[in-house]
Amino acid sequence: MVRDEGAGRSGAARAGAGSTRRPRGRPRSFDRETALEKALLAFWEHGYEATSVSDLTRVMDIGAPSLYAAFGDKRSLFDEVVRVYGARYGSFTDRALAEEPTARAAVGRILREAATVYTEPGRPHGCLVIHAAANCSNPEVEQSLRERRTANIAAFERRIRDDVAAGVLPPDTDAGALARYTGAMIQGMSQQARDGASREELESLAEIALSVWPHAGTPTG
Repeated sequence: MVRDEGAGRSGAARAGAGSTRRPRGRPRSFDRETALEKALLAFWEHGYEATSVSDLTRVMDIGAPSLYAAFGDKRSLFDEVVRVYGARYGSFTDRALAEEPTARAAVGRILREAATVYTEPGRPHGCLVIHAAANCSNPEVEQSLRERRTANIAAFERRIRDDVAAGVLPPDTDAGALARYTGAMIQGMSQQARDGASREELESLAEIALSVWPHAGTPTG
C-alpha cells in the first residue's frame, strides 16, 4: 500500500501545533510584591477577621490556587503582611529608639511620626498591628499581634530604665508604668486616626503626652 506522505506531514503539523497550546487551568502569572502590598492594604483597612480569602483574591487580582501556591493559607499570608508592614510602615519606632539620645526624645519622635504615618493620605489610617486584632477570633493571630505590641512596651521600658540609671530620669521613676503609658498613647492615637483625627490633632496630643514625663531631679511621687 502506498502511504500518503502529504497527509502524514499534515497530521504531524496539526499535532505539533496542538502541542504548543497553553495547558488548561494554568495559573496566571502575577507580580508577587504588588499582590502582597494589596493584601497588606486589605488587612490594614479591614483587620484579619473581616478580610476573607475571597476578598483577598479580589483585591490581589489572582485566583485562589495562585494565592495558596504563592503565600500559603490566609494565616501565612497575614504573617508575611505583618512582617512587611513592620519593615515598610512601622519601623519608625525601632529607628527612634536606636537613634535618639534619651527615652523621652525617642518617645517624642515616635509619637510625632505616628501622627504622620497614621494619617497618611491614600492608605488606611491607624496601625495595622493594633487594628487587625479587633474582633479577632483566631487565638494564634491575636497572640502574635499581642506579642508585637508587648515587645514595643518592653523596649520602651528598657530605654526608660537606662535613663534612670544614667540620672536622666529621677531614681523613683516607675519605668513600667511610663512604658505602658507610652504604649497606651500610641494605641489611642491609632484609634483616633481611624476615627478621623488629623495629623495636627494627633501632634497636639503627642505634646500633651510628653508634658507628663518626669525630668531629672523632679519627684514623681
